[in-house]
Amino acid sequence: MTDDFHGIIGKSPGMRALFDLITKLAEDDISTVLIQGESGTGKELVAKAIHASSPRRENNFVPVNCAAIPDDLLESELFGYVKGAFTGAANNKTGRIEYARGGTLFLDEIGDMKPILQAKLLRVLQEKEFEPVGGLKPVKIDVRVVAATHRNIEKLVNEGRFREDLYYRLSVVPLMIPALRERREDIPLLVNYFVKNSNERRKNGLLGFDEYAMQALAEYRWRGNVRELENLVQHMAVLHAGAEVTLEDLPEKYRAHVDEKVLTAALDKKKKSRGVNSSSRRSAGTRPVIPEVPLPESESVDFKSLVNDYETQLILQALFKTNGNKKEAARLLNLKRTTLLEKIKKKKIRDQWKN
Repeated sequence: MTDDFHGIIGKSPGMRALFDLITKLAEDDISTVLIQGESGTGKELVAKAIHASSPRRENNFVPVNCAAIPDDLLESELFGYVKGAFTGAANNKTGRIEYARGGTLFLDEIGDMKPILQAKLLRVLQEKEFEPVGGLKPVKIDVRVVAATHRNIEKLVNEGRFREDLYYRLSVVPLMIPALRERREDIPLLVNYFVKNSNERRKNGLLGFDEYAMQALAEYRWRGNVRELENLVQHMAVLHAGAEVTLEDLPEKYRAHVDEKVLTAALDKKKKSRGVNSSSRRSAGTRPVIPEVPLPESESVDFKSLVNDYETQLILQALFKTNGNKKEAARLLNLKRTTLLEKIKKKKIRDQWKN
């Protein structure tokens, strides 16, 4: 079996078992599925894999984030509405349940759905029909429902915050995604996968992570799971394009747990190869690489000025890597686009990132 299963990366026993279960669920094609797992483990990827492996794959996969849509809008988003149902309803609107006809409806963060909508969803599962907001005639529907949550649904049921009958309807086949710390042997696979994907979008990509950096990542606790790991790779791709990421390059929190002997060995290796790496980095592309911020040799350091220079360097590097695309540069820097634009204006950065 391949390590890439519909975009889900892994070869650990837990992930092999997960791939087998997804295959069986896809063949069943009828039973509802409740996917559980911590935030960042890839619940939507699993839902897409179930859909892509099933006979419903030719029809729509429709995701709905129940936590992201305000309560007063979620009902009309799910069920649609008829003309005149409320002020402003000038035309009929197709809901996402109907749009998923013949396909799969993915309800992410189902634990955040309010009780009145839970009752309406229960009817969809039991009767295979629904009524649009303001409608009087039931609409028959053929749709497979896959739900997901990072919450403890049984606890919510015991607290009276989630309908018990809906819980049992949803969890006909429960599916638990292991946390990243429970499948550490998959971390090198994931790192290499994210590096490869990142390099496909850049002219000057990462050369990878050295053995000391990879060891530190394999031993880290990963509270943000796979999503946190992917964000770290993107972060390194901006700061260390054209180079191999070393242990010293990682942000402090990703190496704070590393043994002192390993830190010393990694530092010695970097000192020995620094000259070679610097030469390689300068010749890696035809465009100039933004230089590192030098540390003054004087006893006093203007900290604010250094921080400002380093921030400017990061912005220039991001603009260089994205060929001036400010939206993409903001994403790489984990900033809002408006925040990046304000910084560019304040620092009077115009075309400094170009040749």
